[in-house]
Formats: sequence, structure tokens, C-alpha cells
Amino acid sequence: MRPVLFALLIAGTPLAAQNVSREEGLAAWERIYAVASHPRCTNCHVGAQEEPMWEGLSYGRGTAHGIGVKADESRIGAESMPCRTCHVTAAGRETPAHAPAQIDDAWRLPPVELDWLGESSAALCAQLRDPERNDGHEITDLVDHLTSSPFVAWGFAPGGGRSTPPGSPVEMARDVALWGARARPASNLCALGLGGGGLQAHRPRGSGAAFA
Repeated sequence: MRPVLFALLIAGTPLAAQNVSREEGLAAWERIYAVASHPRCTNCHVGAQEEPMWEGLSYGRGTAHGIGVKADESRIGAESMPCRTCHVTAAGRETPAHAPAQIDDAWRLPPVELDWLGESSAALCAQLRDPERNDGHEITDLVDHLTSSPFVAWGFAPGGGRSTPPGSPVEMARDVALWGARARPASNLCALGLGGGGLQAHRPRGSGAAFA
């Protein structure tokens, strides 16, 4: 199913996978990074610190999750206070801003290998294209995640007046398919983008989200 979905997303674009130009790939990546660097994503895509963030949004830069929450090694808070204590699993329930979000899945942080809080555009581009650095995900896996994950669906439509990243899960998946078709390991697209100004300069980890 994943290869079929990938092919359908590419087919919906004006270019076949093998003909995606460098410019198309970079443009798709810029849209991807606009989403991935939004606090709605980066606040949970944290690493070994095991501490989700409340950066940007209405809390300001560098703000950690309240009440000293730690996801711990389990990434679900099993060793201290489980995420589900507040983020109960509930389908179709919209909560107001500043109230714990609820989705039809067990709330948790992504794997530590998918840490990109504070990453530059070029660094994240290289990370997501390398299965050895992105928890084993190929492009088809990323596309499948974007189109099936309740976390992604909630992130684009969190309700309660919360801020949202640009686009939609389907648009993001299509951009990932386009970018992935061009950014094959041998293409060096992420490094090439630096020379043309296509990828943003490095922003040190933990320096705060770009969305206040």
C-alpha cells in the first residue's frame, strides 16, 4: 500500500518521480520545513532531554512543558507521570486552548531518533533522508505516517483556537513524496541547497522556535 500511495502522490504532481527537478525538490522541502519547524511539531520532537516543550505558541521561546513533565526513556512517561494522565485517549473530542489535547491514540513523544528541535533546515533535510538517523524511515514510511497518524491530523487541526502549521497532511505528504523523489541519498540535495540559498542557515538546538 505504501508504494502505491507514494506513486499516487507523485502522479498528482506535474512531474514524474524521475523528472523532479532540483528546484521542485527544494521548493517542496521549504514547505516541509515550514511545517516541521513549527512549534506544533518541534515541541514533541525532542531528544534525550525527554522533556516536551511549550515553545512559541503563546508561551514564548524556551518554555518547557508545565508541571515538570518528563516523557522518560519510555517516551510515554511510564517511569514518572504517564502522558495519559492528562492526555486521555478520546476520539473526536476538541479541547480548549491550554487544555491537554486528546486524540484517538495513546499520547507519547516520538522516538528519540526523531529529535529535531532547533535543527537547521539543511540538517533536518539530511536527517530525514537518512534511515540510519530517522528511526529507520524510508520516504514511503514518512508519507504513510503523514497520512495515517492521529498526531499529524491533530497537529494540522488542533481546534480550540490553537496555532497551526501551514498546509494539510495530504499537502505535506505530497511534498515529502516530491522531495523524496529528488533527494535520493546520492543526489546531495540538502547540501546543494546551501549554495543556492534554498535551505535556511543553521539555528542552534534549543535556541527557541522561530514562531513566537
